[in-house]
Amino acid sequence: MLLVHTPKLTNRLGYTLNVLLKHVLHAEFSITTDEEYFLSYGDAKFCYGPRRLGDSIHIKSTKLLFETSIDEQEPRPFQHEGQWMLFPVYGHDLELPFDPLAATFYMVSRYEEYLPHREDEHGRYVSSEQLAVAAGFNDEPVVDQWAQILQRMIAERYPDYTWSSRHYRFIQTVDIDSAWCYKHKGIFRTVAGTVRDLVVRRDVGEVKRRMRVLVGREEDPFDTFDYIIGKHRAIPGAKLIFFALIADYDQYDKPSSYQDNHTRELLQHLDDYASMGIHPGYHSADQPHNVDLETRRLEDILHRTISKSRYHFLRLKLPVSYRILLRAGLTDDYSMGYADTTGFRAGISVAYPFYDLERDNETKLIIHPFCVMDTTLQKYLKLSPEEALEHYRQLVDRLRKVEGTFCCIIHNQNLSERYGWEGWRHTYEQMLELAKP
Repeated sequence: MLLVHTPKLTNRLGYTLNVLLKHVLHAEFSITTDEEYFLSYGDAKFCYGPRRLGDSIHIKSTKLLFETSIDEQEPRPFQHEGQWMLFPVYGHDLELPFDPLAATFYMVSRYEEYLPHREDEHGRYVSSEQLAVAAGFNDEPVVDQWAQILQRMIAERYPDYTWSSRHYRFIQTVDIDSAWCYKHKGIFRTVAGTVRDLVVRRDVGEVKRRMRVLVGREEDPFDTFDYIIGKHRAIPGAKLIFFALIADYDQYDKPSSYQDNHTRELLQHLDDYASMGIHPGYHSADQPHNVDLETRRLEDILHRTISKSRYHFLRLKLPVSYRILLRAGLTDDYSMGYADTTGFRAGISVAYPFYDLERDNETKLIIHPFCVMDTTLQKYLKLSPEEALEHYRQLVDRLRKVEGTFCCIIHNQNLSERYGWEGWRHTYEQMLELAKP
């Protein structure tokens, strides 16, 4: 077992070691503050603190993990031998020129999101305010890379220490904002949509398409679910999760009605082939009872407990949004990522526990980061299908190098080959080929 010495054990330090050693490297470890025990320990070990103990591996610490307050920090990003690093340290005979534990905690706790910051029109953290985006390393899984640096350093000193195997993983997630474009909308929404197409848009062709779908002469363009499942089943080892929007209809939430039998049958069908999670509506990030209500609706449809979630519009506000999920009994969330750019919002690709910085404690909620969303590529970055494929390729290549997890978001309606998404099915199929384990 790997032993870590520190002069003082804090919640922040214990959590950070748990993330790096257990969740990223899959290593068993213990922590001690006893110098004599540490010095006499014969297996793999390292010390974390202001000074070296004996001839052991020494990671020089900064102050962050020994604090409890939330204050402005100076992470000072820099590159060393092509690797992005934070929290530089100085001195003689250093194994590393930075504090990888403080850097990891700063990123995965989302420390900067607890400090004063701007929000966009949806109340979301503005990505351009984030350190990683401003410095230009948001597409790098830096925490995975720092863990790999630590592992190599320990392996060189202790070649007989056995590491658990790690493997690259692929998780495909699908947000169901609206299951159908035309079908099963109810009389009011169908008539309103037809009038809007005729009077406001003056799009007779759209009215004709709607009618052909409604009378069964064409498939509904948003109904791409069997296509998605079929493609997924051809990729052994990949994971597929659907997130269903079950909120009430309003300006931002426009789901197919959860009371409609066709919707219920569709969700039950998807549950037979993939995992299912709740997609809490736009207002759920501020209104706890909405998450409870919508989760119970999905559980009633599927006749089982729901544990996974992803906020609609990615309206994630720390720490409130995660506290809401914990109170609702949800255990795994997939909202950690950017809406308007790609990359690793928390600097990490693998699942890890949420740390409530205000309460200074590790929680039972597991965060599953994603690094790219189809809408981001097309709407925000305005990439062509060919350019998007190259972006996928770069992200997957980086993750394979660190045995990380490639988690992406697609939307069923964006595979319709309509409404600006022409050519994206081919990109989707090529992405699946690139990303397969």
